[in-house]
Amino acid sequence: MTDKKPKVSYNSARFMLSAPDLARCPADTGYEIAFAGRSNAGKSSAINTITVNSKLARTSKTPGRTQLINFFTLNVKGCRLVDLPGYGYAKVSKEVKTEWQENMDEYLHARNSLKGLMLVMDIRKPLSDFDTMMLEWAEASQLPISILLTKGDKLRPGAAKNMLAKVKTELKTFEYLSSVILFSSLKKVGVENARNQLDQWLMPLE
Repeated sequence: MTDKKPKVSYNSARFMLSAPDLARCPADTGYEIAFAGRSNAGKSSAINTITVNSKLARTSKTPGRTQLINFFTLNVKGCRLVDLPGYGYAKVSKEVKTEWQENMDEYLHARNSLKGLMLVMDIRKPLSDFDTMMLEWAEASQLPISILLTKGDKLRPGAAKNMLAKVKTELKTFEYLSSVILFSSLKKVGVENARNQLDQWLMPLE
């Protein structure tokens, strides 16, 4: 009789460390899922909602406050969630933006324990240039990617469902797109779907 794998409990997430670059990230072992998205897309709020911890990922009305690669441990040994720096219109110098981008690129290209990417998009303005770049990079790297269409409560239900269908249609040729999930931190919509996707990446069948 084989021991049953423990199930990941997302409300077990705890802050581990913040790293400014790949060299100071935790040991590259186990399974990591990274969250990426444009500034103000609702990435930190999505992480906090999924983990039932409103203070886990830093949220702010000022876009781009996540400047480091933030790691969170989970109850299953070797499993982690990662909050990547927001990309977009943060009010910082061009040099700082360039450094953030270089550190994020290095993490995405060189991190062996990265098993999936949650790409967070504001449902009212999805598929930005950054989003498309991330999708194409994941495709080229054969990395599974899932899209969280956040702030679903900002649209009427019919309009939100139409946008969900539109995004799915536009991305139907992406082989490594695992799912597109309608999500709302305020209304707790899509939380279980997001957790189920994370489960598939963190606890693969052996």
